[in-house]
Amino acid sequence: MRVKFVAGNWKMNGSLAGNAKLLQGLLPGLQALHGFDCAVCPPYPYLAQVGQALSGSHIALGAQDVCAFGDGAFTGAVSASMLNDLGCRLVIVGHSERRALFGDTDGGVADKFLAARKSGLMPVLCVGETLAERDSGQTEAVVARQLDAVLDKAGAAAVAGAVIAYEPVWAIGTGKTATPDQAQAVHAFIRGRVAGRDAAAAAAVRIVYGGSVKAGNAAELFAMPDIDGGLIGGASLVVDEFLAICQSAVRH
Repeated sequence: MRVKFVAGNWKMNGSLAGNAKLLQGLLPGLQALHGFDCAVCPPYPYLAQVGQALSGSHIALGAQDVCAFGDGAFTGAVSASMLNDLGCRLVIVGHSERRALFGDTDGGVADKFLAARKSGLMPVLCVGETLAERDSGQTEAVVARQLDAVLDKAGAAAVAGAVIAYEPVWAIGTGKTATPDQAQAVHAFIRGRVAGRDAAAAAAVRIVYGGSVKAGNAAELFAMPDIDGGLIGGASLVVDEFLAICQSAVRH
């Protein structure tokens, strides 16, 4: 049985004072919950602060992106070894905002995935379609293209030790959410796509949903057979919302 996984993606939000207050509110509640895996992913400048606050807890520290290259002459980049050095255990790769705003390609995301895996970090691979792609019936083709780039480069077995996050672009930060049935259909497609390469990896990989997950819809989403948790954006910055979402993961 796959253990549910919930991660908070803080995106480009936070301050030293604000982070301390948020964690002060979150940690007691999260520490009281067991039977699921939880992580928070703050912006790079706050990794050390948040990592120190999480020390001794069962909450994992994650980063929001990683450079595909190792240490060296790559101005402005952050390597997997640096993230390891700061105590990160996972890293998000291929988020739609990185793809759309910063030019991350399918191949580039696959390189980042591989760099994370080789360094011992757990990649959280984001895939998902835009509204135009969904409306034109291209959801499965787009998700397959994004996923296959990683499967081709890293191999299906590598995916077993990762997390795949299905994040329909049209539902990120919009307040719109895929219905549980819509999300389940894509999650099942993803698992089937991996199974076509490696059945054991498909059974093991956790596929989580991201896209305006809130306390009010988390339980219904997490009850679906192929939805193994959530990658949470805005709601991860609200103590009561994030704790309620995590409670839903524990119950399912």
